Amino acid sequence: MIKILLKYNNNLIESVSVSGHAMYDDYGKDIVCASVSSIVITTVNSIVRLEPDSISYDNSKGISISILNHNNITDVLIDNMVSLLEDLEKQYKKNIIINKEVCSC
Repeated sequence: MIKILLKYNNNLIESVSVSGHAMYDDYGKDIVCASVSSIVITTVNSIVRLEPDSISYDNSKGISISILNHNNITDVLIDNMVSLLEDLEKQYKKNIIINKEVCSC
């Protein structure tokens, strides 16, 4: 199962972490994993290109994204990513779970 953790502070997403495997199909054929990866990687690449100092990320174990500087572009792209992931979660409940946590980051 793909596990997504969203950490919020003052109604703003402060971090996103994505780990696991959907187990929808064999490795390399898994459309759920491919969809999640595409959504997250496209979002990270877009933010890095448009607002390079607004996030940091680590993709050594899944992917962890930290929002360093909230601005319109970064927040809209992150919110869009979350919306797309939530749509996938609704369609593939056995393969994706999104947890939300309020933090004092």
